[in-house]
Amino acid sequence: MPHELARNLFEAQLNCRLVDIEAHELRARNEGYYTIASAGHEGNVALGALTRKTDPALLHYRSGAFFLARARAGEGTAPGVFELLLSLAASSDDPIAEGRHKVFGSIPWGIPPQTSTIASHLPKAVGMAVSIDRASKLGALGRLHEGTVPTTKDSIVVCSFGDASLNHSTAQGAINAASWAAYQRVPVPVLFLCEDNGLGVSVRTPQGWVEARMRGTPGMTYIAADGGDLSAAYEASERAVVTCRKTRAPVFLHLRCERVWGHAGSDADREYRAAAEIATAEQRDPVLLTAQSLLDAGVMSSRELLDAIDGAAETVRALSNEAVKRPKLRTRDGVMASIAPSRKNAVAEEARRTDYASAANDGGPKTLAHAIRAGLSDLMRKYSELVVFGEDVAEKGGVYGVTVGLWKSFGAGRVFNTLLDEQSILGMAIGAGQIGLLPVPEIQFLAYVHNAEDQLRGEAATLSFFSGGHLKNPMVVRIAGLGYQKGFGGHFHNDDSLAVLRDLPGVIVAVPSRGDDAVRMLRTLMASARIDGRVCVFVEPIALYHTRDLFPGDGAWSFPVPEPGRAIDVGEVGVYEPDARDLVMLTYGNGVPMCLRVARSLEGKGIRARVVDLRWIAPLPEEAIAQHVRESKAVLVVDECRHSGNVSEGIVTFLATHADLSAKPLARVASADSFIPLADAANLVLLQESEILHAALELVRSGESREVASGQVDAKIVANVDLQVAR
Repeated sequence: MPHELARNLFEAQLNCRLVDIEAHELRARNEGYYTIASAGHEGNVALGALTRKTDPALLHYRSGAFFLARARAGEGTAPGVFELLLSLAASSDDPIAEGRHKVFGSIPWGIPPQTSTIASHLPKAVGMAVSIDRASKLGALGRLHEGTVPTTKDSIVVCSFGDASLNHSTAQGAINAASWAAYQRVPVPVLFLCEDNGLGVSVRTPQGWVEARMRGTPGMTYIAADGGDLSAAYEASERAVVTCRKTRAPVFLHLRCERVWGHAGSDADREYRAAAEIATAEQRDPVLLTAQSLLDAGVMSSRELLDAIDGAAETVRALSNEAVKRPKLRTRDGVMASIAPSRKNAVAEEARRTDYASAANDGGPKTLAHAIRAGLSDLMRKYSELVVFGEDVAEKGGVYGVTVGLWKSFGAGRVFNTLLDEQSILGMAIGAGQIGLLPVPEIQFLAYVHNAEDQLRGEAATLSFFSGGHLKNPMVVRIAGLGYQKGFGGHFHNDDSLAVLRDLPGVIVAVPSRGDDAVRMLRTLMASARIDGRVCVFVEPIALYHTRDLFPGDGAWSFPVPEPGRAIDVGEVGVYEPDARDLVMLTYGNGVPMCLRVARSLEGKGIRARVVDLRWIAPLPEEAIAQHVRESKAVLVVDECRHSGNVSEGIVTFLATHADLSAKPLARVASADSFIPLADAANLVLLQESEILHAALELVRSGESREVASGQVDAKIVANVDLQVAR
């Protein structure tokens, strides 16, 4: 190794250790807020020096030396050190997270911020790697959207994690996905760096386990090295980088490390580690071993080494003193500003842009499924970087035939099947979006998203938050869901809860009830992803996919595909009988045709009801809700989902907190807090039209909301309580 390179790598290792020491000092003075150190893992400095800023690096929380090696391309004294100290001090001047969290992250150095606590960043690393070749062929790498990570056609993706994280199902799924793709000769240039210190907090990794688990994995090259030996680590890292870049296949770099200190500042490792073991770890300290090797090779004299250590320590202390003086986040708005910054006018304009070869009007009225297919086809013509993927979406066209024909029309580069793993599907979407594609992943059933919800909650939804709004995760996730399927079911195919999606900050959740709305909503969702980098979820009611009639034989639930240039903005609701004022029914999805049929029955009883299709489940269209409530004498919230944790709770809470709205007679009906059983038994727990009708009549006739139990009104219960109907 050249002497200058050795000195540079040692400098990064030394600065990393000094920052770790300073982190503990800051915590002791209550001026710092994070003490999970990289101490003992500084061998990863080699990989940091050997990769490029166009090789996206998704880093483990002990990869500080890697970060500083990448930072050496920056300017100033000890580049990268001040950024780490600002992050430790939770300063709003931190250029990546702006005081919101301690992360390794830098846009100019190609390091998207990660929390990396449970290997949750591995699926998106694989997704990013798989997408590089695909994006290059589609021409997307050369025209990246704002908020994406710079890559080139020969980029590789680096992903570091610990030996304990290797055992997490998320890691295993990601590694399996990379192996599965590579086995089929799909390019997957991902370099997995396992920093193996033999401990997961206090739980030991069995000796030899990592190698036994990974050596011989199909489609993957296994390379191991001693992270305490800088030369060995450098040689192994160089071989890993060259192999990954040349073969475009996964490489697993197993770097054996030491954990020199406890897991974090509060961890007393002497409770579970013998004194001799701790002493051995200290003797194998990579920073000390590198220093000794520099002395032995004559790269530095002892005087030069001492001066370098003293100078670096003085620099770190000075930068630390400055970091703690820098401003902090002081307001709620300041904290939340980066969650989902939006340019609504630009999104609206993009949704209505028509300068593309549309084929939207290729037939008569269409059901929801056929309209969604036509809408996706049109959007794929509009956006050449749009890709559709998921289990069964290609040749088969999905289990409900929604994507039939797209594979033939646009090819396997843009419409493709994935393996059966929702974490990998969503990870693919995150990675694809970060390098410039517009991903539209499909989750086959709503219940299946629970297997992978952290990919939305902990990864996609947080990227903008932890990057000051500079990095985004554009995607439109299609999910087939909700209840009321006939002749089929069971709770894994009929799931009537949206709670897991509604509480994700910044995520747009939409539910169409009819085909023409679906097309216009999809245009807005894709524009939101394209312009604002938003994470969007489109929940498609399965029971309405092929529904043609509102009443038997009338064909009234099939609609022509809207012309290009027409869109429905987020927050814009659908209104039926806008002049009706006796009652307003607020609903969505399957609830819309149900309420329209109930409204017909009410009309026969002299009651005129307005039906409002909310369309947008998160954020709720509060302004529109307020407007229609003010214009009506009574309010019935009709929620097809479970009684607890779903949409109606949010609506009722909103109305209850506004004096001019809470005075209205108000009730809600919802499905039971039950899983959905098979066949006709499902109707015993799903909300029925007869129950909506009964509730509406009771509400209008009583002039106030009542709790209805066993078919009887309890006169002791007054306005603004839940209205539930006996089954």
